[in-house]
Amino acid sequence: MKDLVGDLARSPFLRFLASGGIAAGVNVLARILFSPVMAYEIAVVLAYLVGMLTAYVLMRLFVFEASGRAAGSELWRFAVVNAVALVQVWLVSVGLARWLFPAVGYTFHADTVAHVIGVLSPVLTSYLGHKRYSFGKP
Repeated sequence: MKDLVGDLARSPFLRFLASGGIAAGVNVLARILFSPVMAYEIAVVLAYLVGMLTAYVLMRLFVFEASGRAAGSELWRFAVVNAVALVQVWLVSVGLARWLFPAVGYTFHADTVAHVIGVLSPVLTSYLGHKRYSFGKP
């Protein structure tokens, strides 16, 4: 366990995964809370924004070194990378929930399973985008 904690502390990618996992949990929980009062498609987008803000704070504090840019500039760049990822999350989540799962008869918590898969889909591209663009040195 001590080695795992040490590896986590040394590896930016593992810190990214841990921070992203927390933000993904916030994202999914927010979608579950939003879904009773709005359409699933809209809930996915709003929950993504809640998760994105959570991710920015965690990434800034625990994953990436200061870029030297103002926080507003970093947040804007973070939002750009996440806008690209949101398209991927939305397409995967809605595609699975509204097309693939019904086509194959999958019904066990289909919306939640689709959303979790969607949230996980841009992990590598988001890491590279944030490392090189959001928090990259000017």
